[in-house]
Amino acid sequence: MDFFYATLGLVILLLAGDSLVRGAVNLSLRLGVPALIVSLTVVAFGTSAPELLIGIKAVLDKVPGLAMGNVVGSNTANVLLVLGVPALITGLHTADCDTRRNYLSMLAATVLFMVLATGGVFGFWQGLTLLAGLGLMLTSAFQEALSHRRKLATERRAALEAAGAIVDPEALEAEAEAEAEAEEEGEVEGADPDMPWAKVILFLVLGMIGLPLGADILVDASTSIARDFGMSETVIGLTLVALGTSLPELATTVMAAMRRQADVALGNVIGSNMFNLLAIIGISALVGPIPVEPGMLRFDLWVMLASSLLLAPFVFRGWHMGRSWGIVFCGLYLVYVVVLLGG
Repeated sequence: MDFFYATLGLVILLLAGDSLVRGAVNLSLRLGVPALIVSLTVVAFGTSAPELLIGIKAVLDKVPGLAMGNVVGSNTANVLLVLGVPALITGLHTADCDTRRNYLSMLAATVLFMVLATGGVFGFWQGLTLLAGLGLMLTSAFQEALSHRRKLATERRAALEAAGAIVDPEALEAEAEAEAEAEEEGEVEGADPDMPWAKVILFLVLGMIGLPLGADILVDASTSIARDFGMSETVIGLTLVALGTSLPELATTVMAAMRRQADVALGNVIGSNMFNLLAIIGISALVGPIPVEPGMLRFDLWVMLASSLLLAPFVFRGWHMGRSWGIVFCGLYLVYVVVLLGG
């Protein structure tokens, strides 16, 4: 029954998280918040809501190892499994992907996380440090998006001037911003400009009720499973819970791979990993201390870093992630899980 309740809690979490994202996105757009800000904040935090609620619930229930295991295990699964499975199915063509800056930010977040972990516990100040890193990441992403907008406006102006057209710089800039806003709004997950207010409120209510309920069921069931099988909550977090919370990313990357959108697949994994490290543990550490088990310092954190470094040739050299690489990635993840459960 514990496995049933764990699955039930996970399903409630994922559905409630999706509901919260849809409600929060459309509420923000209705209130006039720019789509760029919505995508960087509301969507990013909303899609990480299941992991965040698990982290907070685990800390409050005095099983913080579950929170730590979920984050570290999810980051490892995101690279090895979430990218490995679509590589097996269709392959990922990364030659045209421009994710270098975000990838370096993910590596920086990983190193920062590991350095803080050597202190043996994530407390209040470590949490604030991680959230400061999150603020820098969001600021950098916002500036990069604005720079992209200005570049598009400059290219359009140059094209019009070359054609001999009379250019009004202010009108051109306003038009470029309007087009960029419309394009970004269309790319925001869950955006529906015509969604009725009643539906927006319903999504928000379902999300706010379902998230704590699902987290409560999943954490309690996972703790019981760990106790019944003589495992630590950290191991359950690294395997069962981490795998479950990685399912939305897996679905997204598989669809992106089938549509030949390797940049979306890579960007989804990189963004998710950064948020897991900086936001989930950062916020959870403000609720209560999160000890770092010695075994995690010796093994799991290094596996997480090594899996992240495996992406380097695909990001910087544009290597094709074909089926052979999919087998390697999935095989490495299987070995990792076997080692964890065998230990």
